[in-house]
Amino acid sequence: MSLTGTPFFLTAIALVVLGLVLPLTLWGRIGGPKLVRHVTRIFMLLFAQATAIVLVFVIVNNSNGLFDNWADLLGTGDHVKVAADLGPDGTGGKSVKDEPKVVQPFKPASDKRMGPGVRETQLKGRISGVEGEVYVWLPPQYDDPAYKDKKFPVVEVLPGFPGSAKAWFGTLDVNTQLKPMMEKGEVAPFIIVAPRTTLLGDVDTGCANIPGKVNADTWLSVDVRKMVVDTFRVSDKPDGWAVAGYSAGAHCATKLAVAHPDRYRAGVSLSGYNDPSGEPASLTAKTPQLRDENNPWKMLQRAKTPPHVALFISGAEGDGYQGGLAIKQAAKAPTTVQVTMIPAGAGGHGTAVWKRQVPDVFRWLTKQVSY
Repeated sequence: MSLTGTPFFLTAIALVVLGLVLPLTLWGRIGGPKLVRHVTRIFMLLFAQATAIVLVFVIVNNSNGLFDNWADLLGTGDHVKVAADLGPDGTGGKSVKDEPKVVQPFKPASDKRMGPGVRETQLKGRISGVEGEVYVWLPPQYDDPAYKDKKFPVVEVLPGFPGSAKAWFGTLDVNTQLKPMMEKGEVAPFIIVAPRTTLLGDVDTGCANIPGKVNADTWLSVDVRKMVVDTFRVSDKPDGWAVAGYSAGAHCATKLAVAHPDRYRAGVSLSGYNDPSGEPASLTAKTPQLRDENNPWKMLQRAKTPPHVALFISGAEGDGYQGGLAIKQAAKAPTTVQVTMIPAGAGGHGTAVWKRQVPDVFRWLTKQVSY
């Protein structure tokens, strides 16, 4: 039974009802020795409490897109087939353009909570050694004959940790929010791409390449990107690409944009952090060297040539805002940084806050990319 499916949700509700009915109907009817009666009643109370906890978990998980399946919840999933040392640029010395085309078949997303138009595929990353699902939503203009020769801009969207690739659609409603805005011409007709980011059980990869462990950076910035370029009408130029994320995904988005101005023109960070230790479960928080190498603030400070990227960073006091100011202070032209404060009382570190930011984020992105 699927962790996020309707059958499991209904089962959880049924178990809660059963947990309430049992003590109400059987409390005074339990026979046998006194010890047996007491143990049976305690068991019924514990069962009622356990079912209530399960139902709350299911509701929270479905609302926030934390765990996609049982393997993610139990920390047993492994989507890494090989993790070779791919060098500084994450390509292993390969010319990505010269690699065979990766044209993927897509089918409608099986989870209807993601809204209309979302498609999914299972991608085997030829360079990264990662395998996982990728969700894609095409703008209303994509199938319009007037746009048949048009190449569309792309935004790669990343969830927090734990987090599901479905969350930007099923929780932040990015597609249902943007479709009418695109139809009115308020924002560019972006293709939205959401790849799996939970790759190694119950640890956060930090969207980094760590030889022998995982090549998450290459999965996101090379393999997924190439598949989208080969499968859809999009440009392979950085001017048509952006990456956005919230929480741990915000850290990833900033880092990927700063590290790869040859792949992305813009990055969006919603309530993120600079130091990887902001997520204790991150592989990049394990050693001082990894923390330093994967801190976008320090990456900007070390850059011999400032990256040609635009960054949008939002956060509350103590939750991303100060990190954004540090990034802005370290940035030098042509890097540009816009920092926005989320006011106190807006909702804290949660998807409801980030959902409300979607329209403004995509208005900003429209000004940064070419289309």
